[in-house]
Amino acid sequence: MGTNLFAEGDLGGSLQAAARKVAERLQARDADALLKAPEADVIDELIEEGKALCPRLLRDKMWMPPPSEATQRFSQFGEFGERRVTQFVLVVPFDGEKVAFKLQAGTSSPNPPHVMSVGDRELRLAVDGPAGDATSVRALFDEQLAKIEMFLEWSRRQIEEHNARLRADVPGMVSRRRAQLLADRDLQAEIGFPVRRQPDADTFTVPLKRRNLRPVRPGGAPGAAPFKPEPAMADSDYQAALAVLGNSRNALERTPSLAAKLDEEQIRDLLLVNLNAHFEGDAAGEVFNGEGKTDILIRVEDRSIFIGECKIWGGPGTMDEALGQIFRYLVWRDTKAAILLFIRNKDVTAVIKKATAKIEAHPSYKRRGPSHTDERPDFVMHAQGDAEREIRLALLPFALRASSHTVSA
Repeated sequence: MGTNLFAEGDLGGSLQAAARKVAERLQARDADALLKAPEADVIDELIEEGKALCPRLLRDKMWMPPPSEATQRFSQFGEFGERRVTQFVLVVPFDGEKVAFKLQAGTSSPNPPHVMSVGDRELRLAVDGPAGDATSVRALFDEQLAKIEMFLEWSRRQIEEHNARLRADVPGMVSRRRAQLLADRDLQAEIGFPVRRQPDADTFTVPLKRRNLRPVRPGGAPGAAPFKPEPAMADSDYQAALAVLGNSRNALERTPSLAAKLDEEQIRDLLLVNLNAHFEGDAAGEVFNGEGKTDILIRVEDRSIFIGECKIWGGPGTMDEALGQIFRYLVWRDTKAAILLFIRNKDVTAVIKKATAKIEAHPSYKRRGPSHTDERPDFVMHAQGDAEREIRLALLPFALRASSHTVSA
């Protein structure tokens, strides 16, 4: 009785089928939903759907039920008989996908492991006697476990290769599919026949330029409404703005006597001057505007494509306040943001760690950003109640000389 492991199907064929299914799901995905979804979310979702999880024996959680007795038939010198034997059972929990225990890897052996049973989350191994010889029973169990681990290792190598290919291939697949859909819509517009459009489907240009830079229009997450391009701050402009802010920070840190005299609003005004010296809007107008005491904004209609919040660190609650102010704004699907954190404490590293932890604990946190350093941690958030609208958030710490604002970290 019992069952052989790794002997009922082909692991390679199963993994190939999983990869094909990922491609088919991408092609079958609703065009509006695909164009609206954050590209990173689509990639993560498809990789999650297509990857395989090789089982892992949880040997630290193994346990044994009480032994049982059974009657065993035997043949000796042409005579048949029965004898009572003691059966010991070892329960071995595992995680990962149960189906992998059935499939044969590319590397294998004609003598696969044999177990008593395979459950959803556990294997049961059995050894018949000899009673009273614990060393022999333990050795028989160890032999079975070693054999299962060897076959699992062969499967694991093949599964890890499959998962690595998915991580390498899916981003390009998604990018090409989105580009194809956008090209088809551009071609449709060029043909010249009228296209029935939603009344609110018109688009416009963001009044932001840096020399001759142009804005981009990203998409958002799946939903019932048709895809509608929205204005956004180009990534190159965002990085350039953060570079200006970073240079301003460096200048303030090099002139501590000046920085010690400035409050939040005064530092914000200085940053606004530097930003608008590098960027200009239509008709040479200002791009970055101040709102309230600490806000630095670029707004299009009633929504923001860039939000900056200036805050003096006064403990972890400072981050709650800054994030609350950012999320109070209506945002486009790819709004850029920055928290400019003025740290008038000696232990700047400790403050950055606490601020980072606060951001990652926020309910709107999605993942780390593409570039993440101690000098500028980056994050991807989403608007409250709307995962389609992403907010790319940079935390820019300013290490300033202590003043009357000084508080403990």
